[in-house]
Amino acid sequence: MKRPFSEYPPAGPSSPNTLPDEEDEDEVMLKIERGSDELLSQTGAVSNGSVMSPAPNHADNNNDAKKVKLDTKNPGAPSRVIHIRNIPNEVTEAEIVHLGIPFGKVTNVLVLKGKNQAFLEMSDEVAATTMVNYFTNCTAQLRGRAVYVQFSNHKELKTDQNHSNNPSAQAALQAAQALVNQTDTQGGPNTVLRVIVEHMIYPVTLDVLYQIFSRVGKVLKIVTFTKNNTFQALIQYPDVVTAQAAKMTLDGQNIYNACCTLRIEYSKLSNLNVKYNNDKSRDYTNPNLPTGDPALDSALAIGGAPGALASPFAAMHGLSSPLTAAYGASPAGGMPFTGMPLAGVTPTAAALGAAGIRLPGQPSPNCVLLVSNLNEEMVTPDALFTLFGVYGDVLRVKILFNKKDNALVQMSEPHQTQLAISHLDKMKTWGKQIRVTLSKHQTVQLPKEGQPDAGLTKDYTNSPLHRFKKPGSKNYQNIYPPSATLHLSNIPPTVDEEQIKDAFTHAGASVKAFKFFPKDRKMALIQLGSVEEAIAALIKMHNFQLSDSSHLRVSFSKSTI
Repeated sequence: MKRPFSEYPPAGPSSPNTLPDEEDEDEVMLKIERGSDELLSQTGAVSNGSVMSPAPNHADNNNDAKKVKLDTKNPGAPSRVIHIRNIPNEVTEAEIVHLGIPFGKVTNVLVLKGKNQAFLEMSDEVAATTMVNYFTNCTAQLRGRAVYVQFSNHKELKTDQNHSNNPSAQAALQAAQALVNQTDTQGGPNTVLRVIVEHMIYPVTLDVLYQIFSRVGKVLKIVTFTKNNTFQALIQYPDVVTAQAAKMTLDGQNIYNACCTLRIEYSKLSNLNVKYNNDKSRDYTNPNLPTGDPALDSALAIGGAPGALASPFAAMHGLSSPLTAAYGASPAGGMPFTGMPLAGVTPTAAALGAAGIRLPGQPSPNCVLLVSNLNEEMVTPDALFTLFGVYGDVLRVKILFNKKDNALVQMSEPHQTQLAISHLDKMKTWGKQIRVTLSKHQTVQLPKEGQPDAGLTKDYTNSPLHRFKKPGSKNYQNIYPPSATLHLSNIPPTVDEEQIKDAFTHAGASVKAFKFFPKDRKMALIQLGSVEEAIAALIKMHNFQLSDSSHLRVSFSKSTI
């Protein structure tokens, strides 16, 4: 499974409260002006290997090819050039530019990777002063490391032709200008963002959004709603800078594999009025708001400490978002903006990879489900493999030896566990309403050699029946909740309607209707007496042998006959 963002290195040894030992800025710039061999040999390649790399005859150029020229006046006084220290080695020009965009137009950037320093030139001193003042009270971070923002001793950052032709620096500056132009047409930035989730194949909840957006900064409030059959949300941050950073970082990114795309714009609202803390809205600054459910509010009033449940609805129903399960709760204060790649500089699809938004340094996601209230007489590992395999690739199944109405089902991806929970929890199966929740276990253990198991544990890792083995499989687009109508495929031309109906009847189902697809006779719909019948029939008939070389494929349909 690909990870969406490259692994960021751990924070450096310096403490956020202790300034790291750095060379004096003037000393660094003096070396740059002299084309110092010492600096170049230490850095190897500065700014992606193209900026400030030595010219073949740099010693004879008489400083005509100076890499940086700076006009020095009044050290310590306000300047439109900003000096940033303690940056991680892998930081890009885009990330440095990203720090400055919320405060005004960025006109130039220079990264000295070997020195862990960078210079950012703003269009005017007002913008630079706003940025320095802001980061005086709020620590700036790049890739999880605290960086230090101060005025440069220099009034202007001049770079030579080599730097002007540096693709990464120019791309970062062009993206910054594009964002400014976009803001001019959309209206000014606000603390409230409007988020639209496009191509929402998998469920996206309020908790999922909180986990994603709190990585950029502290989230104050979220309100979710559906408009024009599209899931949307309003998300409020404490200040414009954080909201703008969230928009730049997350706009256009996919939460899951090639779907659930975030489209972000500034809301016309300046403040969200949240009345209830539930699965639709949340005020994280006021955990004592009612849920809007009288029974649940009474229970909370009697039993819990105020604010104990940030998500009363989720706690009551055992819900957990994929990112909550994968990464745990966010720090109370969220995480300051970490300078992820600018949209437009790094393609979002490549940045995210196939698996959607993943953030570094977090625990492994939980892919194990606890399935309870099963019919002990009917349940088998193969039956659970087939049923849960509709919503993801099942790797292992274990029916508990001493409590056979309970089982553990291990899926291959965390979002598949969420699909199974949302579609199968409380679904009547074999005469009983099963419960499906996340397990506390991280994996399903196979029995030790010689340990009695009675066939209750099976490993399906290499099963040929997995529906989602291929990344971006089209099967993801045909996932539906259990229904009385089943979709049949892989039907050979030698098998007719009566043969298929007879097979389902022998499996215990009552067939109400049947229809081949007009343009593709390999597929058909079959309607049964109830959803429970359809579940049982799918378990029995999926992979049913229709001919010597054809096995039936069965899934739930969104259509009726």
